Amino acid sequence: MQIIPTILEKDFNRAKEKILVVKDLVKWIQIDVIDGFFTFGKTFELELITKIEGVENLLWETHLMVKEPINWIEKSIFINTSRIIGQVEMMSDREKFVKKVKDKGVEAGLAIDIGTDIGEIPEETDLVLLMGRKAGFESYPFEEVIYKRIRQLVKIRAKNKLDFKIGIDGGVNENNINKLEEAGAEIAYCGGAIFNGKVKDNLEKLNYVGKN
Repeated sequence: MQIIPTILEKDFNRAKEKILVVKDLVKWIQIDVIDGFFTFGKTFELELITKIEGVENLLWETHLMVKEPINWIEKSIFINTSRIIGQVEMMSDREKFVKKVKDKGVEAGLAIDIGTDIGEIPEETDLVLLMGRKAGFESYPFEEVIYKRIRQLVKIRAKNKLDFKIGIDGGVNENNINKLEEAGAEIAYCGGAIFNGKVKDNLEKLNYVGKN
C-alpha cells in the first residue's frame, strides 16, 4: 500500500511547514484545492507552492475539489504537478477532463465523494480516488460503506478491462488501512494519521501496518 500525505490548509505557511516536514520521507504529496463552491472554505493559492525551496525531488498531485476542475488544470501544471485529480460532483464531462489532463502529459484521476455513485470511468483514467468520508475541511466520520465501494470499483475495473489504480482518502489510519487494502485499495491518502504527532513515526507505522 502506497502512503501519500495530503495537505489541506487555508494558510500557506501551515501547508509549507507540513510539506517541509515530510519532503525527505515520501515521494508524492497531494495538495488539496477547495474553492468554496464544492464545499465551504478555501485553501491557499495553489501557485504559492512554487515559492517553497528544496522540494525539487517531490512529485506533486493536486486534488481539485472545485467547480469545473477542468478550469484548474493550467494552475496545476504551473506547479509542475505529475497527477491531477478532479472531483466529479462539479465536473461537466469526465471524458473531457481526463483527456485534457492526459494531453498535458500528466496522470489523470477522478475523485468520487462518499455519497456519489461511481458511474462511468473513462478509459484513460490513471487513478480513481474514493472518499472514505464526506470531502471538505470538516472532520466527518469514516464511513464503513467504503469497503463495499472499493470492491464495487474493483469489479468495474475488471469488467471493463481498465488499468486505473484505486486510492482512498478521508479517515484512513492504522486501524483500517489493512482492511482497505484487503478490499482492493492500492494508495492510502492520509492527513491527520501522518501529521498528528511525530510524522516519521506515524509514516513508519502506517507503512508497517500496510505491509502486514
